[in-house]
Amino acid sequence: MKRCPSCNRTYTDASLNFCLEDGTPLTPDAPPPADPNATMRYVARDTADPPPTEIYRPDTNPVTPQVVPPPPPPQWTPMPQPVQEKKSNALWWILGALGIVAVMGIGLVVVLIAIANMSGNTNNSNNNRIANENTNANTNVSPNTNATPSVNANANLNSREGGADLPANFSDDFSQTKWGAGKFAFGDIWYTNGEYHMRSKERTFIVMYAPSNDYSTKEATVKVTARSVDGSVPSNGFGLMVHCAQSKTKQLEDYAFLIYPDEEPEFEVVAHKDGNQKTVVQRTKSSAIKSGAARNQLEVRVNGSDLEFYVNGQLLTTISDTENYKGGRAGLYTSDVVEVAFDDLEISRQTP
Repeated sequence: MKRCPSCNRTYTDASLNFCLEDGTPLTPDAPPPADPNATMRYVARDTADPPPTEIYRPDTNPVTPQVVPPPPPPQWTPMPQPVQEKKSNALWWILGALGIVAVMGIGLVVVLIAIANMSGNTNNSNNNRIANENTNANTNVSPNTNATPSVNANANLNSREGGADLPANFSDDFSQTKWGAGKFAFGDIWYTNGEYHMRSKERTFIVMYAPSNDYSTKEATVKVTARSVDGSVPSNGFGLMVHCAQSKTKQLEDYAFLIYPDEEPEFEVVAHKDGNQKTVVQRTKSSAIKSGAARNQLEVRVNGSDLEFYVNGQLLTTISDTENYKGGRAGLYTSDVVEVAFDDLEISRQTP
């Protein structure tokens, strides 16, 4: 306990060194000797009286706060003026170089066109591609289908007249590369294992006309073996074509004999006229057609204006050549993404 010698106020807080009343330094207060006989008296305190006011005296050495002056305002610096580049003659050099490149490019195009024309006269097999994009999956069913084929073939396809010295019998077992082959905008065509393979793009059909007039179908019987490689059935069928030629506008003109070797096989006959495809014989079921991946021999017999269609030696239907085509080449047709293979093409002609 500590005591203020001035006002005799006592403090029990040992950490206090000065009187809170008058700031006098406190001194230790020795407790009086205990009187065992003394009677302790409790003086009641009126709770209504407020407690005595204690004056807080701060430390005699207060800390002076440090005043930090504000930073000086930024100095104004003028914006740098853009440096004007000196004009030079580089632009004229660039324009001159571009002009030289343009002239060289035009010359290169002319050379490539000339090479392509020379190649077209010496290699007919790469120029006989006839492809046709079909934007309607059911185009072979609708007689009003309008298709716009893209034709890339030699000028001889415009003629339906075969040569006067054609052999009475002609065959192609596809052991030699004669027909067009490659990757085209409408599908892929290639040779493998002595067969001619074709695969169209989805929702498209692709047609390949024969490479020469040796394949003329005028007054002829045409046979070919066809099969689906994995047994799937193209959406618009596949098969043999006769009387194939181009119109004056370089469009498809022919008759196509198509089969659908499903579980319930069907066939149909379609015609192309100036690039437009129409149905001649609606899809018809036939037990003569073998299902799945089995081989089917397709046959078309041309007798004047009559065309007879056979499968595996059985007559399926006969039509009249109402388009008056009479002649042209053989051709092959497939649709959708199903791979099909053709083999053993035979053509026999009637002798006068």
